[in-house]
Amino acid sequence: MHVFAGTVRQALRQLTESDFVTDCARRYADLHGQPPGHSELNSWRKSWPSLLGVLTSAGLDELYLLLEYGLPGTGRRIDALLLGQRAEGLVAVVMELKQWSEAAPHPVGFGMLTVSGREVLHPARQVGGYVSYLTDWVPADLHLEVRGLALLHNASPILIGHLRDAAAGGPSAAYPLLGADDLADQSGATQLAERLQCADLKPAAPEAISSFHSARHHPSARLLTRIADTIHGTGGFRLIDEQDKARQAIHHAIAASAEHRPGHLVVVTGGPGTGKTAIAARVLGDLCQKQGANPRLLTPSGTLTHQLVRAAGDSATGLIQTLTTTLPKGLDKASSVVLLDEAHRARTDPLRRRSTFPNLFTRLIDNCAVLVCFLDERQIVRPSEGTTLRELRHLAHDRHYGFAHIDLTSQFRCSGSTAYLDWIDRLFTPAGQVPAWHGSDYDLAVAESPAELEAWANAHHFQGHTARITAGFCWQWTSPDTPPLTPEVSIPYRDHTGEHLWQRPWNARATGLLAGPDTPGRAFWATDPGGHRQIGCIYTAQGMEYRNSAVILGNDLTWTPNGWQARPEESRDHALHGLTSEQYLTYALNTYRVLATRGTHGTRLYSTDPPTQKHLRHLLLHPRHQPPTH
Repeated sequence: MHVFAGTVRQALRQLTESDFVTDCARRYADLHGQPPGHSELNSWRKSWPSLLGVLTSAGLDELYLLLEYGLPGTGRRIDALLLGQRAEGLVAVVMELKQWSEAAPHPVGFGMLTVSGREVLHPARQVGGYVSYLTDWVPADLHLEVRGLALLHNASPILIGHLRDAAAGGPSAAYPLLGADDLADQSGATQLAERLQCADLKPAAPEAISSFHSARHHPSARLLTRIADTIHGTGGFRLIDEQDKARQAIHHAIAASAEHRPGHLVVVTGGPGTGKTAIAARVLGDLCQKQGANPRLLTPSGTLTHQLVRAAGDSATGLIQTLTTTLPKGLDKASSVVLLDEAHRARTDPLRRRSTFPNLFTRLIDNCAVLVCFLDERQIVRPSEGTTLRELRHLAHDRHYGFAHIDLTSQFRCSGSTAYLDWIDRLFTPAGQVPAWHGSDYDLAVAESPAELEAWANAHHFQGHTARITAGFCWQWTSPDTPPLTPEVSIPYRDHTGEHLWQRPWNARATGLLAGPDTPGRAFWATDPGGHRQIGCIYTAQGMEYRNSAVILGNDLTWTPNGWQARPEESRDHALHGLTSEQYLTYALNTYRVLATRGTHGTRLYSTDPPTQKHLRHLLLHPRHQPPTH
């Protein structure tokens, strides 16, 4: 997808003879279902005249230009892609356009910068990612050579020097950074074309351009080998017992699909910590070693996607993606294997569904050879998401697809304590009938105040162990995307010293590695430094784990002599508004069950509702392990 395709000369003529940017904005809206943002339009108006002027001055009028070229299946767009030809074949030149006049080093992120308070990739690293994608995903028979550079039209020699120094010594140094002086007209056409990496290019033949547009994007053997090596080299993805059984069942379905006919559904069920994500990652690594493979690892959780891509490497972005309601590009019925982790979080709208089965799942299985769903029905926390084993079994039967189900019962989180997970599973059921906790293989207790809860978590943090505080969504989220964050989670309490008010902010909403100084972006709240200072919610904690977990139960779930009572009016989660108490109860119980199973070694519970706190105190008489001192 793109907003313009044609020669540089044609683009320049349209720019001067019509409202070119408005026409491109209209095409963008047609392609994406919404218009470009105001800042993006401003960027086009400022960048495109400069780009076209530079290309014309370099004598590159007849080269083929694509503006806002969308990389299939990634949601990313290249600012400008120039196509030309050499004797050896077609050449694509990636051009990233920036209007920066200043940039500062990023305090933490390698290969990143801070520009106008925003966290951004170094432009050479950004170009390198695009070059790698085109190299790794375009069919080899296209014989495409890919080059890349960044044009910073307003950058001074000093800024360009700093940016070049920051990229020196790494792979990003291969991609030139050109500032205002480098792009000046007086450079001469030949010299300017050389700087733009286009001096040896001639206009591409129409059939070559047509082949580029019609090429199907598939992962190359090169990319698959890199991902396989990365995953298989990670000890955290080793599988044992039922996990390995699940892996073998998936491979059996893949083999059956190849030998007979495509159309197989495998469902792997299991509670928290049973290794569903580890199996998905390991099978992805296996598939990357197979000739002609075309796998995808999808998850509805953006948090988990970011964490998986960081673990597997940036080049895995096209293979590991967030699933919304749009299927990834490049799937085929003959060879594609889709691994859907956290299938319970998929957007299936069960309350408004008109068809027998979730439309998203029917479209997925109709577009791949094997669909593998990793599922825990008790982690469904929204009315707009989720599916069940029964529903998936019926889907396979109805469409005459092969079906297999593997249930994982052994778990490897919570110190391997089956007793703890069984206890939590029973606690967070509507009746909530559970005996007092007497387990000795997991550190579980009640905190008497939010301050005590935080002190316990901080004590572990200062000893070098990850510790996080989470809460039900019972407080408004009022902070801006970036710090300073507002202390929204506000809890009054009383102890022997008097009345107190405990306040802390929710985790940041920013999507980058960092939201601000000492504040990770939301996808990295559970793992990165600074996360212990904010309160996590179900959407940043689900799918993650940390050593010590402190959980605040809000007034949306309270204990009564007859069991748990849901109070949806206490929730500030817009996704749950309008539910009855009975409907809300299931999601509230699932939410707190998830939050209480994130800790690998210890958990502390605290309720803002006095009767519920009293009940927890009765169940958790004594902590089995004393918290560390500091």
